Amino acid sequence: MTEEEKGCTLCPRNCRAKRYPDHGNGYCRMGTLPMISRAAPHMWEEPCISGTKGSGTIFFTGCVLSCVFCQNYCISTENKGRVITVDELVDHVKRLEQIGVHNINLVSPTPYIDCIVDCFTRYRPSVPVVYNTGGYEKAESLKKLEGIVDIYLPDLKYISSEKSRKYSGAADYFEYASSAIDEMVRQTGKPVIGSNGIMQRGTIVRHLILPSNTKNSIEVIRYLDKKYGDEILVSLMGQYIPEGRAGEFPEINRTITPREYDKVLAVLEGTDLDGFAQELDSARKEYIPDFDL
Repeated sequence: MTEEEKGCTLCPRNCRAKRYPDHGNGYCRMGTLPMISRAAPHMWEEPCISGTKGSGTIFFTGCVLSCVFCQNYCISTENKGRVITVDELVDHVKRLEQIGVHNINLVSPTPYIDCIVDCFTRYRPSVPVVYNTGGYEKAESLKKLEGIVDIYLPDLKYISSEKSRKYSGAADYFEYASSAIDEMVRQTGKPVIGSNGIMQRGTIVRHLILPSNTKNSIEVIRYLDKKYGDEILVSLMGQYIPEGRAGEFPEINRTITPREYDKVLAVLEGTDLDGFAQELDSARKEYIPDFDL
């Protein structure tokens, strides 16, 4: 039986879905060809990613998680986007590179790993390739990207299976995300920052503070400190805005408070981890891109 006949097992859902070029019946609902919603320079990533010229972000439609608070809900859940060919994906990479961006940043790319391998086998840009993910990945799928991805930018959203089930529909999130980050660090090694302050290689682990969930955030930070130390950078995010279905969950239907932010930040500052802490004033809708292609 061929891989195609077995159905899709790229992500931890292992739904073995039949995927056609422009649609699929799996968890992510995506076909085999990439569907994208935006390909443009982006200035609001970490300083070593966006720099002064921007990060060349390609936002893919569809997602393997179901985060009730997703800020990109229209593309992760409502399927806003356009199906393109791999040749067109190569063209987007070339166009962004010609604009002068610091890197090619693939956002929510998990359903399209095979297309991504095909794309960067056909054309290798002169700038780093960033794999920007929610963290719910299979290490064996990530192995396909070795030698292609220079920088991994995963989330580590939760340690608690109860929290990950409730807010992202994945009780096994930490099991897979922790294994995936191991593989990412193995591939990239320690962070390498160029003389211009732009990251060339390595892994940045992001964590978004959720309201009423500082205990979860502190557990994540302590885990990362004990497990990785200076092998990674950490990006602590305070940008949470109740989007998507957050209104159905009263405890997260608000922005985080300064007290919540300071409590988590104090723990981060007490570790040996290096990285970034996002200011609370970033919790504004103006920072959410227009997904208009």
